[in-house]
Amino acid sequence: MGTDVLSLRIDGDLLDRLRQHAAKRGMSVQDYVLRTLIRDDFDERFKTAVDETEKFYGRT
Repeated sequence: MGTDVLSLRIDGDLLDRLRQHAAKRGMSVQDYVLRTLIRDDFDERFKTAVDETEKFYGRT
């Protein structure tokens, strides 16, 4: 299994929130985001977020 790089551009307020959540757990932002992505329920939560976004913008 190889590795890839994922680069994100995010809002400063969101980054501050991520830093706070990561700090509470004694983690770096990168580690916090990775642990969030590998959670068992991530796929379900992501699909729900996409569905809600599409509803908000009237795409479904």
